[in-house]
Amino acid sequence: MAVYLVDTARNKIGELMGRDGSRYLLRPVGGGREWACDPGDARAATLAEKLSAGVRAANQRSGERLR
Repeated sequence: MAVYLVDTARNKIGELMGRDGSRYLLRPVGGGREWACDPGDARAATLAEKLSAGVRAANQRSGERLR
C-alpha cells in the first residue's frame, strides 16, 4: 500500500518512494520527477488530499490524450 505525504514547504502531495539520507524522496501522484523533502516539512496526506491528487492526475492524463 502506497504512503502519501504532503510536502508543506512546497504545498505538494507525493508518494513516498524511499529515503536519501535523512530526506524523503517523493514522486507526484500519477508519476513524474521525484523530489527530496525534509521530514520536518512532511505530514501524512488526508484521504481527501489523496483523492484530489488522484483525480487531478487522471484529468491531466485525459487532457494529454485529447491533444
